[in-house]
Amino acid sequence: MNRIVQGDNLEVLRMMPTGSVALIYIDPPFNTGRRQARLRMKTVRDEAGDRVGFGGHRYRTELVNAAGSEAAAGGKTAGYADQFDDFLGFLRPRLLQAHRVLTPTGSLFFHIDYREAHYCKIMLDEIFGRECFQNEIVWAYDYGARATKRWPAKHDNILWYTRDPERYTFNLDACDRIPYMAPGLVGAQKAARGKTPTDVWWHTIVSPTGKEKTGYATQKPLGILERIVRVHSNPGDLVLDFFAGSGTAGEAAAKNNRAFCMVDQNPEAIAVMQRRLAKYGPRIESGSSGLFSAGGNG
Repeated sequence: MNRIVQGDNLEVLRMMPTGSVALIYIDPPFNTGRRQARLRMKTVRDEAGDRVGFGGHRYRTELVNAAGSEAAAGGKTAGYADQFDDFLGFLRPRLLQAHRVLTPTGSLFFHIDYREAHYCKIMLDEIFGRECFQNEIVWAYDYGARATKRWPAKHDNILWYTRDPERYTFNLDACDRIPYMAPGLVGAQKAARGKTPTDVWWHTIVSPTGKEKTGYATQKPLGILERIVRVHSNPGDLVLDFFAGSGTAGEAAAKNNRAFCMVDQNPEAIAVMQRRLAKYGPRIESGSSGLFSAGGNG
């Protein structure tokens, strides 16, 4: 049964049966110290502006809240506060439960950025065992602001751990194929077929103006999640995301004949998921109340 659960994800995890989940993908808050919110841009005619449009007219750009007005958010930007006094202390009990609920051949994909990746990997090595670490996947993209005093950070880290170091689901034949970077070196037949990805995944972010955009801050691309779901689970398996955000993992699961359980405390996330996943008939549930108030990134 497909489910969307609003509540403290730790309490929800504690209620889940041991060994019941084939695949977990989580994209927790990154502990950036900033409030996360989706912004949209509008242009206003201004001959002293920063953009030139049709006919040589100039316009200035303004950022506007897109995930709800300031009034609707009580005078604050809609989204969630991405800051923790003890980030690892917050994550550890949840990851211990994640380890418990995985099936013997199950996998965890932990999505984080450069600020916390090294600390989180040490913690995951302790919980899962270093021998169960399979890959660090680098999701590389090229969009957004450019730093002028350092190299621009344009990648996220996705750490893949398995419940068992040798026995796990890995359906490489189900993976999408990508173009060769030097097709002339491999011949026409191979170039036409493409190749399977490496541990560096080049994929654009969700377009701010594209059909895929839900309006939820930090939404991740469906293509990334579909690749994970197809290769690391089987039809009929249960896919869990307990920092579900906009529910990208749920859509990837449902589109590929997997069941999903999406958990988030943020009412905004629940509302987005209810709209986005309605066609898959999810059951909407309320979990135990708790202290978790940050939204997920997915």
